[in-house]
Amino acid sequence: MDIATIGGFILGFVLIGSALVLTGVPGMFISPASVLITFGGAFSAVFISYSMKSHRGSGGVVRNAIFAKSIGVENIIPTLVSFAEKARREGLLSLEDDVSKLNDQFLRKGIQLVVDGTDPELVRSILKTELIFIEERHGNGERMFRDLGTFAPAFGMMGTLIGLIQMLANLEDPSTIAAGLATALITTFYGSVGANLIFIPIANKLNFRSREETLVKEIMVEGILSIQSGDNPRIVNEKLVSFLSQKDRNKIDGGRETKKLTER
Repeated sequence: MDIATIGGFILGFVLIGSALVLTGVPGMFISPASVLITFGGAFSAVFISYSMKSHRGSGGVVRNAIFAKSIGVENIIPTLVSFAEKARREGLLSLEDDVSKLNDQFLRKGIQLVVDGTDPELVRSILKTELIFIEERHGNGERMFRDLGTFAPAFGMMGTLIGLIQMLANLEDPSTIAAGLATALITTFYGSVGANLIFIPIANKLNFRSREETLVKEIMVEGILSIQSGDNPRIVNEKLVSFLSQKDRNKIDGGRETKKLTER
């Protein structure tokens, strides 16, 4: 579970809820009709905009944003380096027993292609093509939530217009104008909260997840091709850590040193 996502939602709703309570009349911000107009309209517009297949996968998109764990680069690189060592020592066919033990399907496919003796350019082409389609699937989920962030304020404004029309229809009673205007603006409030606290942040998190996974897959591609070409494990390690920040490099180097001391 991603603590930052859950914590951000909780913090946002608690702070906004507290602010409403401090107004002294929190009940006036509750309007089922405004919820239906704002969120019902936004979801309906997105439903129209995408195919049924995309909507069936939307549950998985939300799970990726909230519950997916970060992919541990600090585990991937040592695994690839160990494969390079084994391949140099025993040959590429020796990796066949390790393929079935890999949890990541992308890495498993790449190592299997290498073990099968596939041409290096073809290996790169197959893995790059799969990476492109992974990015496209991720981008589809991100666009869906970004569109929700666009539609929610628009339907909130539509609800405000409906409220204003109702208010103007009762101008003969001036005492109802202020209350009617406040009610009319609630839908705009709902649209703003929905867009800026829920939909756009989820789209941003999905974008972050996609970039994070793409980086890991790029590292895998380079590692797999280096293994196939028979590069020295030390060179493989240097090539792969060049993708990382200095902080992440230190994590990997620190883990490797700890392992060596443990083995002694």
